Amino acid sequence: MPNEPDNAGFQSLIGYIQESRGVDFRGYKTTSLRRRITLRMEQIGVAGLAAYQAYLQAHPEELGELMNTILINITSFFRDAEAWETLNTTVVRKLAASDQHDRIRIWSIGCASGQEPYSLAMLFAEAMGLSEFGRRVKIYATDLDEPALAIARRATYQARDVESVPQPLRDKYFDNSGDRYVVNRELRKCVIFGRHNIVHEAPISRVNLIVCRNLLIYLETDTQNAVLPRLHYALVDDGVMFLGRAETQLARSKLFRSIDIKHRLFQKVPQEWRRMRRGNVMAGIEPDSDPPLQSRLLADIVDSAGSAYLVIDADGILVFANLLARRLLEVGDASIGRPFRDLAISYRPVELRSHIEDVHREARPIRIEHQEYHRPPADPIRISIDVAPLKARDGNTSATLLTFTDTTRTFRLQQDLEAAQETLETTNEELQSANEELETTNEELQSTNEELETTNEELQSTNEELETTNEELRATNEELESTNEELRHQSEMALTYQQYTDAILRSTNAGIIVVDRDQKVRSWNRGSESGWGLREEEAIGHPLGELDIGLPVAQLVAPVQAVIDGGQSGDIQINAVDRRGRPVHCRVRITSLVYPDKSSRGAVLVIEVSDETPAPA
Repeated sequence: MPNEPDNAGFQSLIGYIQESRGVDFRGYKTTSLRRRITLRMEQIGVAGLAAYQAYLQAHPEELGELMNTILINITSFFRDAEAWETLNTTVVRKLAASDQHDRIRIWSIGCASGQEPYSLAMLFAEAMGLSEFGRRVKIYATDLDEPALAIARRATYQARDVESVPQPLRDKYFDNSGDRYVVNRELRKCVIFGRHNIVHEAPISRVNLIVCRNLLIYLETDTQNAVLPRLHYALVDDGVMFLGRAETQLARSKLFRSIDIKHRLFQKVPQEWRRMRRGNVMAGIEPDSDPPLQSRLLADIVDSAGSAYLVIDADGILVFANLLARRLLEVGDASIGRPFRDLAISYRPVELRSHIEDVHREARPIRIEHQEYHRPPADPIRISIDVAPLKARDGNTSATLLTFTDTTRTFRLQQDLEAAQETLETTNEELQSANEELETTNEELQSTNEELETTNEELQSTNEELETTNEELRATNEELESTNEELRHQSEMALTYQQYTDAILRSTNAGIIVVDRDQKVRSWNRGSESGWGLREEEAIGHPLGELDIGLPVAQLVAPVQAVIDGGQSGDIQINAVDRRGRPVHCRVRITSLVYPDKSSRGAVLVIEVSDETPAPA
């Protein structure tokens, strides 16, 4: 298939996939996405991205096949056994034996069909006992592929899937039913599966161990740089990251230090300055007086708040942004330490620098109500901004706190209330109607808020796995090896059968001619060569009626066609001239060439030649 240079067509297709399946591929390597989409287009014979998008719209079931092609779920129990043994001895046993972690939280990112989190569960259960494991350990397993998650939740695998599980573990943690193996119930109830996009959604927090194998190298460089701080934030201070063999990003990152570079084990390097700065914002005290536990609690409180917070120091530098601010206001790690005036939020949705100057000058807070804020493709919202001074111990203003609160619902309610007040001026009946509408609106808003909270909790335990180029090549090689083996076996069978049939045809003295439904010659045995002087390669592929031989083939065309069309087999007596020029008498028997499905695919002519010519009737 030719390369598709139309970037607009590619973006349109990705947008359609996101709209149809809720899968956001922003941040993932475009070359890999194009390669997987092209592979699927070649499989179904569609040329062009626009044509393929139209095909998806006309055939909704194809979208599932496309997702299976893009999201390559290559996984197995204890994949790369040596790396898992290192993880077990270096991390798992130490965590299990430590009395510093009464609760152990593990996050398996890109869990596919579940083999990876269940492998983790078996290691921890072996290290601490099944009862203690069930009390202390919680494993969050996330992926982008919902069908793969459905398989993982069933926890049922075929015999070939569990071959990599050591026999003692297989006997202990699987229930065997025929050729099916079901993971032990005590393990299953400690593993929580969910759908999650690590690129765009908030990470699970306070995690002791993250397993993220061969996902990062599938992302663009900028996306990797955005994801790594999220994973750093998700881990506790001594938390460990377990990556795949092809990933080397953390070897260059200051956020993690290497434990075992060969097997890709890294430990979080705490960024105390970030923690302390958050603590200062909330508590208004010096860093030296903040104990680590209190600092962590204050930071978690700020990140859990329903408002977005920014802190600007006396020099106009952005020094703090909580989790909601990073998501709502498009402020990332790269923005910390930059002049506030250089950031888009300083002038959109409203010019804030003048208000910050007023707060410093007057030492009093300012509130800016219901500013329209639009971040495409989302709908516009209304936010209220509180600009407040932060006092140092000497009473001077040392920084400015900006609080951004989503007041969209409040703004809409205020508009409804204004309309209701206008209605109050007319009749009491209209007033009652307005009150009822407001009550209904409040109930709907409360219900929506509860649904959003529930959805947010579920989304925080969800995940996605996208494989790398090396994984694609491995999957392709495995498929090609299997296909080559089948083709080799079929080729051997076909060769044996061909030799067998050729031997039969060549051993037969009578001339045998096989034609297809178009009466083109498909077989021409040795008897035919000897009788008519025409070699096999000169006859095969030519219409029977056009052969230039001593046999009057024109007399055979009609009877052969009759047999092909379903007529009865029969014999024809005709006179001919053999290759030596002698007159001979031929008895031609015509039978139908019937395949195993009982369909007629041609005819078989068996020609017996005798030197005697019968007298004319």
